[in-house]
Amino acid sequence: MGCDRNCGLITGAVIGAVLAVFGGILMPVGDMLIEKTIKKEVVLEEGTTAYQNWVKTGTEVYRQFWIFDVQNPQEVAVNSSNIKVKQRGPYTYRVRFLAKENITHDYEDNTVSFVQPNAAIFEPSLSVGTENDTFTVLNLAVAAAPHIYQNAFVQVVLNSLIKKSKSSMFQTRTLRELLWGYKDPFLSLVPYPITTTVGVFFPYNDTADGVYKVFSGKDNISNVAIIDTYKGKRNLSYWPSYCDMINGTDAASFPPFVEKTRLLQFFSSDICRSIYAVFGSEVDLKGIPVYRFVLPAKAFASPVDNPDNHCFCTEKIISKNCTSYGVLDIGKCKEGKPVYISLPHFLHASHDVSEPIEGLNPNEEEHSTFLDVEPITGFTLQFAKRLQVNILVKPAKKIEALKNLKKNYIVPILWLNETGTIGDEKAEMFKSKVTGKIKLLGLVENILLGVGVVMFVAFMISYCACRSKRSK
Repeated sequence: MGCDRNCGLITGAVIGAVLAVFGGILMPVGDMLIEKTIKKEVVLEEGTTAYQNWVKTGTEVYRQFWIFDVQNPQEVAVNSSNIKVKQRGPYTYRVRFLAKENITHDYEDNTVSFVQPNAAIFEPSLSVGTENDTFTVLNLAVAAAPHIYQNAFVQVVLNSLIKKSKSSMFQTRTLRELLWGYKDPFLSLVPYPITTTVGVFFPYNDTADGVYKVFSGKDNISNVAIIDTYKGKRNLSYWPSYCDMINGTDAASFPPFVEKTRLLQFFSSDICRSIYAVFGSEVDLKGIPVYRFVLPAKAFASPVDNPDNHCFCTEKIISKNCTSYGVLDIGKCKEGKPVYISLPHFLHASHDVSEPIEGLNPNEEEHSTFLDVEPITGFTLQFAKRLQVNILVKPAKKIEALKNLKKNYIVPILWLNETGTIGDEKAEMFKSKVTGKIKLLGLVENILLGVGVVMFVAFMISYCACRSKRSK
């Protein structure tokens, strides 16, 4: 009887040990299965989960606009006073709802080419007003004229046309006109062929961004979705060295198995450059654990602090000998127009940039850019891309509308928040297909390991106790 009991205890201990060992073996095997499945599903080829969502995003993407309505236009034009602005918005449009077009697979170099059609649909229910709301804003054509045409004689001619068209430093425009374009009265009088339609995002509707050529990841998963060329080039030909390079993805996804130490590089045609995000925090998004990567202040730092930005410092006066920070001159990729980009409300900008503008309230939570990336697949499940469009205005003695200015202004026109979040249905599907299976496998592994260890220890304690009693 004692022998039978000892055998039972030993058998139980052996079973426990086997379960523990099996649980330990299952862990790396399970990890290998997960890795193999993920590597298969994130490749950009027909039939994969990634390809289906890549061709046409399953997430509703919105672009919200806040317009800076100028409160003292006459005071600025006459006395060169600080510009007082009042933010109005949001005005919301649905964007990126069209599927990619002209998709072409190159199976020799494992790339996919495509264009992304542009279209915007106004969403009244998500807006504070209508597209016919009016704003007092900078006159885009008048402000840009002396910057583009610096010859004194040409400026005299332009001044006569500005006066004849009754244009001034500021103008009143509807939301629709400001964003998507209007026929400018001053430019319409220019006696040679030029584009007379002006708008912050003109042209946009019925256009396409690209051609993009990205790696499919078929031969190397670490390259999946990374841009190989844009418009047939590996660089933008606007600036030399780093600023010229196209790095990373389009931010919709990244190569899988994202670590917190990784810099997530992505290219944005809106700002004519590649940029990067760094790990900020862990976030629970509808039950899915994600890593939040944020755009660091260093991305808009002066060349003194961030040499990668040296090519965005195009002159010494406006930039205070390249020591100003928080704005980037992208005029070279905007046909020479004096366009500067920044974070909203000049977040992280130097005092000299924001000092001539009153009414700004930079806020990290509202105005920073972030990406919520599911680390196993590399899919971006939520994002907020926030940028501000500004125009440089300088004194121009030959142009009456600008002759009273005594200082340079980087004038904020608007800021935007392009945002998207995985829908509830898609989130549940993602959890069932990806995170749910991973959690289940991990739970099974831990249960087997835990039960095995407990059984082994319990039976060994019982066995030792039994042996002790027998010896007495």
